[in-house]
Amino acid sequence: MKKCLITGVTGLIGQQVVTLLKKKREIYALVRKPMDLPSDIHYIRCDLAQEWNAELFPEKVDAVIHLAQSEYFREFPTRTEHVFKVNVASTLRLLEYARKVEARTFILASSGGIYGHGDKGFTEDRPIEAKGDLGFYLCTKLCAEVMSENYSSFMNILILRFFFVYGPGQRTTMLIPRLVKAVKDGRSIILHGREGVKINPTYVMDAASAVCRSLELPESHKINVAGPEVLSLRQIGQEIGEVLNREPVFEVQENMKPHHLVGNIKKMTHFLGPATVRFREGITKYIEEQNDR
Repeated sequence: MKKCLITGVTGLIGQQVVTLLKKKREIYALVRKPMDLPSDIHYIRCDLAQEWNAELFPEKVDAVIHLAQSEYFREFPTRTEHVFKVNVASTLRLLEYARKVEARTFILASSGGIYGHGDKGFTEDRPIEAKGDLGFYLCTKLCAEVMSENYSSFMNILILRFFFVYGPGQRTTMLIPRLVKAVKDGRSIILHGREGVKINPTYVMDAASAVCRSLELPESHKINVAGPEVLSLRQIGQEIGEVLNREPVFEVQENMKPHHLVGNIKKMTHFLGPATVRFREGITKYIEEQNDR
């Protein structure tokens, strides 16, 4: 059975990746502290924001899946060192580990946010403008991408740019959970323009399936991972309201231009298969899980 080293296994996507892979691959998971996790995978205690030693890792793996990201991605400039260590420094060290153990594949979780914003769906061949207004967190993601591409002569480098992943168990500080709470509490959802921004949110199982299918690709790629529907913020709020049986409240700021962020998913559909979970189905599952808590 092929071995696979994974970071970020306690995160939203990571938990589902482990569920999908654990019967097919021998999994070594890096975790910061012991937790109540499945017993049929190997755990290695490792905090990517601290000093760590790759000598504790397996001597041979077929793939490294780097899903971890700093939990302090919004805290600029107070936690920039933590963000840099997890998103950039640890990426380099994991790439070096993968090279030394002759891994076939390295998968890096990046973000669709590196494109900035625009009125059309972003394609993977679009040049990225590395400017300060990208934000520190997204700059670290872009830096990790560039570093990883330099290793494509040693292994297959799969860079997955995720767009607004959501699903059961997600932190309440993220976009979709915040919108659900706003509708529940009767608070206003701010719309820039009449409809608000347009996005194509990705249900977590579609995101995890894309990660697992990436392991089978025979060459390096950058691939957007996004949902099957392009929805405005108004449409998302209305969908949430229908599931909750509550009328969403919107505050329209007509003078503000919406900054759309939509990922073109033609490449994803071709190489990894289509996203299958539509927003109504995904948000219903999320809300049901919240109600069961």
